[in-house]
Amino acid sequence: MKNMLALVVAVLFIFGKSPDRKEPKAYSELINKIDSIAVAHAFNGVILLTKDTTTIYSKAFGYSDLESKTPLNMESQFVIGSISKQITAVLVLREYEKGNLKLDDRIIQHLPDIEQPLAKAVSIHHLLVHTHGITDLNKPLEFEPGSQFDYSQLGYELLAQILEKTTGNTFHELASDLFSRYGLKNTYHPDAKNYTNLVKGYEEAENGKLSLATNSLENYAAAGSFISNAGDLNQWNELLYSGKLVREETLALMKTRYATRLHPVFDKIEYGYGLLFKEGENAIQIGAFGYAPGFVSACYHYPQSNMNLILLENTARKLDNFKETFRAQTEIMELLKSQRSS
Repeated sequence: MKNMLALVVAVLFIFGKSPDRKEPKAYSELINKIDSIAVAHAFNGVILLTKDTTTIYSKAFGYSDLESKTPLNMESQFVIGSISKQITAVLVLREYEKGNLKLDDRIIQHLPDIEQPLAKAVSIHHLLVHTHGITDLNKPLEFEPGSQFDYSQLGYELLAQILEKTTGNTFHELASDLFSRYGLKNTYHPDAKNYTNLVKGYEEAENGKLSLATNSLENYAAAGSFISNAGDLNQWNELLYSGKLVREETLALMKTRYATRLHPVFDKIEYGYGLLFKEGENAIQIGAFGYAPGFVSACYHYPQSNMNLILLENTARKLDNFKETFRAQTEIMELLKSQRSS
């Protein structure tokens, strides 16, 4: 009987804690601060913070469906907005590594059906960093390619079309193969239709009430409508920044500053290939925000401490001021910038 009791105690000790929540005492103050920020800003979503192979923080707040009061959980899937762009950039750069395209190739070399003069002037590099000047394929360029920055969803759709021409596969197939190859089982091109845990997204109206967003997936997939969850995005960061998705020298290209944008949240931000960072901080805090109607996201890596931070939210508030919309994200991110390797 005593042996049986000892066995039960041992099993409870090993398995009694949630695998999602391992909280080293060294991070107790940080954990408490994240809790406070989430509560103060009525955060409705999931937060995952990891260091190396340790989960420091893993918690779901609020509901996946406000009407039915269905609780969110760490497996919940979200539309990740512009975090999608780094996925597209990786797909482009993998073809670049194979020698199937060059970054200075012009659009015309891969999409000969586009007969407008812009196709001979704009390169793949320009599309990756939003310096191409295309606002409409049937209109002249807004500026000389490479001379200015103008944030563009269309540019990333053109990258998807170039990938399709280069490989002979649809962009959906290319993305799905990448996710399957690297075990990202909760990440989907929106056309996949086999995702099962996608939550509802809500936007705050002028009267302060939250209403269901019905157009969350209407952006170009390559630019802003991939679907994922916190665990997969954490795994994506681990793969990307360890050089498993692209070679180290190619990753260095992704982390290089090519253009500066006046950003609605950061004021000024530097752009690489699908990755964002403040001036001089690409070795401190690097990643991307994502916004799709009803979905507010952040996916960041902290090289100094080897931490990854994922925040996925399905209520978008104060949309007249994106600094307030992303307030919980930026406050938690600021906490992590002070962390160092230990």
